[in-house]
Formats: sequence, structure tokens, C-alpha cells
Amino acid sequence: MALFRETADVSVRPAVPGDESAVTDVQVAAWRATGVLGEGVIEALDVPAMRERWADAIGSPPGPGFAVFVALEGPDVVGFAAVSPGQVLSLEVLPRAQRAGHGSRLLAAAVDRLRTDGADTVTTWALADDSARAAFLGSSGLGEDGRTRTLATGPREIVEHRWSAQI
Repeated sequence: MALFRETADVSVRPAVPGDESAVTDVQVAAWRATGVLGEGVIEALDVPAMRERWADAIGSPPGPGFAVFVALEGPDVVGFAAVSPGQVLSLEVLPRAQRAGHGSRLLAAAVDRLRTDGADTVTTWALADDSARAAFLGSSGLGEDGRTRTLATGPREIVEHRWSAQI
């Protein structure tokens, strides 16, 4: 006999030391899946250094208003969001777990944190060619605000657009 639950075993919680490997794996997998960065950029990533930076961000945030949240399916980390004062620095979900509400739950947790810290707006950056992220942000109430920036990644330059909303 199969056991069914009325609700899925999904949640969002603050990241804790030990989550850094899963957060790094989610970030690399999500970046690879978009195809926007290009395989040269992905292959040039220093994954051990990324893991160390996430360990620092989780265990010793650089100041007030910085936090990392993880999305869970059962015990497995399937996504994360990182915030700084007024900004969602990063929000990624494993490709296999996308379109299951994890991104929305992570964004809600991030916005709740920003409000708690006194912010009245939220901003984030999205790659110019990432149409899936643009659709997600737009459906979440954020809009492009006309600001752009160009990041030098080594193999090529990446253009991002800023998205924002009142919260």
C-alpha cells in the first residue's frame, strides 16, 4: 500500500554550516543549465573556492542584513537564496526541482528578511539572456528598472539587468 501525503515535504530554512557544498552544487548546476554563461565560463569556475566563500557567507556573514536560505525537498537542498541589505544577491534552484515552487518560497523568505531588516524595496540582477529568470521575476512582481551592468568573467563579458519592486 502506497503512503500519500496531502502536502509535499518542502520547506525553506536559514542555511547552516555544512550546507555550503549543496549550495555550491546547486549554483553550478543552475548556471550550467541556463546555457547563458557559456561552457567556457562554467569550466573556469573554481568550485573549491566557491564552496569556501559559501561556507564563510553561511557561518560568518559579513554584516547585518546578510543571510542565506535553502530550499528543501525532504532532507535535500534543492535551491538557495542569498540576501544583503535591500538586495537578493543570488537565487538558484536545481534544474530538476524548478517549477515546483522552490524559487517562489525562497524569494518570499528573502523578501521577509529584507522587510524585517527595514527595507522598503528589493533589487536583484538577472542575466540579460535568461528569459526563464526574467519570466519568474516578472511573475513575482519585480520589473526591470533600466539599470544594467557588465561583468568580466574571463572568457567573456556578461550583461545583467537590474530588477526591483517595492515591498
